Formats: sequence, C-alpha cells, structure tokens
Amino acid sequence: MIAPLSKILSNSEEVFDFVVNEGHGVKGLCDIGIQSLPKQYIQPLEERITASIVRTDDSIPIIDASNWDDPKVADQICEAAQNWGFFQVINHGVPIEVLDDIKETSHRFFSLPTEEKKKHTKENSISSNVRYGTSFTPEAEKTLGWRDYLSLVHISDDEATSFWPTSCREEALEYLKSCDTVIRKILRLLMGGLNVKEIDEETEELLMGSKRINFNYYPKCPNLELSIGVGRHSDISTITVLLQDDIGGLYVKKHETNVWIHIPPVNGALVINIGDALQIMSNDKYKSVEHCVIANGSKNRVSVPIFLHPKATSVIGPLKEVLQNGEKPIYKQILYADYTNIFFSKGHDGKDTVKFAKI
Repeated sequence: MIAPLSKILSNSEEVFDFVVNEGHGVKGLCDIGIQSLPKQYIQPLEERITASIVRTDDSIPIIDASNWDDPKVADQICEAAQNWGFFQVINHGVPIEVLDDIKETSHRFFSLPTEEKKKHTKENSISSNVRYGTSFTPEAEKTLGWRDYLSLVHISDDEATSFWPTSCREEALEYLKSCDTVIRKILRLLMGGLNVKEIDEETEELLMGSKRINFNYYPKCPNLELSIGVGRHSDISTITVLLQDDIGGLYVKKHETNVWIHIPPVNGALVINIGDALQIMSNDKYKSVEHCVIANGSKNRVSVPIFLHPKATSVIGPLKEVLQNGEKPIYKQILYADYTNIFFSKGHDGKDTVKFAKI
C-alpha cells in the first residue's frame, strides 16, 4: 500500500525505503504526484550541468557507415575514438523497426506494476544476471540519480530465455542479435587502429567476452535543474552502444576541458563510446570520457545501452601490439573483475576508477 504523499516526503528514510527497498523507483514518486524534489535527489552545485559550462556550437562526429569497407569510415571512427571518445553512427544496418521496438519495450517494462518489477530486484531476482533497480548504487551514493533501470547480462540465449523478464525477453534478444554485426565491425576497425590485424578467440573474449543490455527510464522530474539522471562517469566497458530516444539529455565532457556538449538525438543513429577497458588496452590512444544524463521536466525518457566488456576473469592492460614499437605502458596488468568491483562499490565520480589501473 502506498503511503500518503505527505508522509513520503516528510522523512528521508521513508523516501529511500519507498523508492529503493519497496521497489517503486523514481517512477513511483512520479505516480503519486510528487511536486518537489526530495532532498536526497538535490545535487550539489558542482555536479549540475548548467548553461555556463555547456557549449552549443560543438558536437561529436556523426559517421555514415553505409559502406563499412570504405577506409574513410575506419579513419573517422579511430579519429573520433582518439579525440572525442564518443561518436554517432548512421546507416549502420540495424533496422529502424528493431530500434523503435526496443524503445517501446522499455516503456512497457517500466509501466508494469511495482510488484512485477520488484521480482527482479537484487533481493528477489532468481538470477544475478537480471537486476531491476534505481539510481546507480543507492547505498553508496551521497545523492541519488533520477533513473530506474533493468540490467540484463547475456550469458547465452538459453539462459536468457530461462531468467529474463517475459515482458522484454524476446525483444532484448532480437536487439542484441541485430546489433552484433555493427559491434563486431566497430571493434574490428578500432583494433585496426591499434595494429591488431586479426581478432582471434582470445582477443574477442577480451573485447566482448561479456555483454549487458540495460533499459534506462528517466521519468518526468520536478525541479529538474536541481537533479541529474545519471551522474558524471565514464563507462568501464570496452565500448558501449547506446540507443537514445528523441528527447535528449545525454551530455559529454570534452576531453581535457570543463566544457559539456549535448549529444542531440539523431533518428536511427547509435551512439558509440569508448570505455575504460579500451582506454587501458590502447594505452590512452583511445579515450573514455565523462558523460552524464540530465533530467527532463516534461517527458519520460528511455535509453538502451549495450555494454561490451572483457570477461571477469580476463587480465587487461596495454595490448602488446600497442607497445611493440617501444611505447612505455601507462597501465599495469589487472584482473578485470577487480576493476569492476571498485567501480560498483561507490557512487559515480567522474573518471576516478581508471586511476586504480595506472602504474
């Protein structure tokens, strides 16, 4: 039973309990008609993306991938990975119907009753590869993000069929399958830029030994200028392939500046970003950069990222092909599981996690 609104807002512990422990998420706060932002969602000034630090006359590259074999495509992708850490690809080959379907699926899942979604929380899920939650790591965060999510780790299609929620299982598997070719082509071109001529089985495990798809839901937010959807961070993946809807809200920090740039939604495009794992493997040739999502005051936003990771048991460090001409390694060889454990043990804090890997 949902407590009266006045009670929900009267006590921080009750807000946390309602949103996190009872599984209502921030969508639940919207559903009961919240009019002002609870204090644990009010971000400190230094974490807010304000007009004074946003540039509107710049944007990340948009790359036409209609001919993957064109050397210009390889050059553009590698250049974007070095200078921006982010780029958008259009004419990539994933059907627009598949993109539209997975966005609709996201809205459908978060429209389910709380009791249905709650089956997949950390405490209730029958699989550690299925997780419904809110914010990022609420127990470790000083302030919370205005986001609910469903995270699905792909081990195999059979495992997914057994454990993923029926409301989105088929669509998620179809989306992963449809994006597989794009993912492999992008990784092949990025590896070419690092003098890796062939992606063998061992390299493939290092680049995409683990796959995770997230459904992110950012409901309408009161006092949106005080909040944030997802705080500033870099991904720990090799690469991330993101589908955003037409609402917008994704911001990227331009490398070695304090300037933030909005990534405008482009119909049919996929947003690609370099993760920490690939920055480490490339010995800093490719850049994983900070990004964040701001809240929206008028519409419910969804996004669907696919994260490509090394296997947890993989050891990551600068690739031998990168160092073959005598370049000094910036990073040590580290177990990827140790790296992920550090990332998920705390709230988002920019790029602090990558410092753990430095020599």
